[in-house]
Amino acid sequence: MPWRADAVRVQVPATSANLGPGFDALGLALTLYDVVDAWVCESGIPIEIDGEGADLTETGEEHLVIRAMRTAFAAIGAQPPGIGLRCVNRIPHGRGLGSSAAAVVAGILAARALSGDSADKLSAEAVLGLATEMEGHPDNVAACLGGGLTIAWTEAGEPRMVQLEPLASIRPVVCVGPAPVRTEVARRLLPERVPHRDAAANAGRSALLVAALTQPSAGPAALLDATRDWLHQDYREPAMPETIELIRRLRAAGIPAVVSGAGPSVLALLADSERSDYRHHLDSLGSIVRETGIAWHTSSLDIERHGARVLRPEPSPGY
Repeated sequence: MPWRADAVRVQVPATSANLGPGFDALGLALTLYDVVDAWVCESGIPIEIDGEGADLTETGEEHLVIRAMRTAFAAIGAQPPGIGLRCVNRIPHGRGLGSSAAAVVAGILAARALSGDSADKLSAEAVLGLATEMEGHPDNVAACLGGGLTIAWTEAGEPRMVQLEPLASIRPVVCVGPAPVRTEVARRLLPERVPHRDAAANAGRSALLVAALTQPSAGPAALLDATRDWLHQDYREPAMPETIELIRRLRAAGIPAVVSGAGPSVLALLADSERSDYRHHLDSLGSIVRETGIAWHTSSLDIERHGARVLRPEPSPGY
């Protein structure tokens, strides 16, 4: 195997899945990143981590980026003698911002980039498939890979995705929860069946949300109605009561707010245009967050429109 001699660098964005009614389907990439440097070495798995997960440097083969690299190398057909890894992590862990999807995508893209002439054995579709298999569902990995707004689904056991260009006026604001909530804990709270009227309402709001995020004709006011959910958020309240209470208060103030992924972080989708009162909503959001007395970490971000990128060496077109 002609392993690449120098290190590769991969940048992967945070993501917010569901966006309210788009449960397990919609995802949005955000301008908050993890950066991974990886290289082939003679033996062992030396790992350096700065930021989130810095206590995991001794996990070796169990480190999620390494596991993803091993999975990709197996698909390509060869394993290197050793793997060196340096991670600069800025995506919070266990907060509903796609940290595990980012790690999986980073590992797969790094392995493909290190595989030299064999990289063509792993197509964009194969990358999505491997990442989805490791992550369990495609919503976060699709947004991480494609950037922008993505719709993900599974057909005949295979993940699919389309990438859409959100309006330039959309401004995401993330309120990061002070304590993590495990995705499996949040999922266990969901019922096996929901009322037909709730499912029908969610389907309509999901369609409206895609329009509100991509079509100027929808208008900023549509975002509040478009982010209404009946399928998952309220059911998860026992695991994150402060999150649901913050969302209720924000929405009562006219601010489109949802649980980010499985929580506990909150995502607000503000509109910054001539037809919106962006500054008023941003100030109101800050006041409401402070009134909770909880140590939410609030960040105004942008939408990451390119998705995961191999920064070194120069990538080929597509992820």
